[in-house]
Amino acid sequence: MPRRTTTILFLSFALLAAACGGDDAADSSTKVVTETVTYKDGDTELQGFLAYDANAKGKRPGILVIHEWWGLQGHPKERAERLAGMGYVALCVDMYGDGKVTDDPKQAGAWAGAFYGDRAGHGRARLKAGHDLLAGHERVDASQMGAMGFCYGGSVALEAAWAGWGLKGVVCFHGTLTTPTDEDAKNVKAAVLVCNGAADAWVGPDKVKAFEAAMAKHGLVHDVVSYEGAVHAFTNPGADAREMDNVKYHEAADEQSWEAMTAFWKKHLGM
Repeated sequence: MPRRTTTILFLSFALLAAACGGDDAADSSTKVVTETVTYKDGDTELQGFLAYDANAKGKRPGILVIHEWWGLQGHPKERAERLAGMGYVALCVDMYGDGKVTDDPKQAGAWAGAFYGDRAGHGRARLKAGHDLLAGHERVDASQMGAMGFCYGGSVALEAAWAGWGLKGVVCFHGTLTTPTDEDAKNVKAAVLVCNGAADAWVGPDKVKAFEAAMAKHGLVHDVVSYEGAVHAFTNPGADAREMDNVKYHEAADEQSWEAMTAFWKKHLGM
């Protein structure tokens, strides 16, 4: 049955870690390896970032990690390494091509606009290239895959769910809450977790309510967790350096949303 949970959290991380039995740090037998991988979407060359535990035995679940609208910078790469330390094979995809990054919000908006302007066409094709690369990796169990993303990447991750590629789950961190069309909804297989800032001026209660209504209409499994006092980009420790309104790191929300994601992957990817 579909499930909806809207929760406002404001707990100390120490209490949360104790309740969850500790953190996600890799043990001494873990050897996280990272590499840049080159792949293509049509004629466009893409530069992804792959992370995995070289000591892990057998095929592992694979997780696509999708960057913010700035491009594939350090934040998603650090999260991919953490996922690798937990036993997943993580691929940070390159949605812009040629490894392009920027610190200019106007340029970032223009690049991201190519996805928002054609989500079902260009957007899905670009993401599918990364999906297929990860699914075909020798270390990955292609039947156990998920996607997660941050801000712009959270919206892209939701599109991976609406595309109906057989993903087990999708996690959207402080992303714009797109919804599936009636036709797409018939093919959605992924459970969805949304981690949202309760004080986010761009994704406010009205947009959360509309998202939940659309998910309920289609009977799709989802949870929405809102974090008290958090605004946009709350998972990125570098967000404050942007000096932008409604863009700020929130340590408690970052840590608690990571714990929520960890539990979500354990449930839907079996580890």
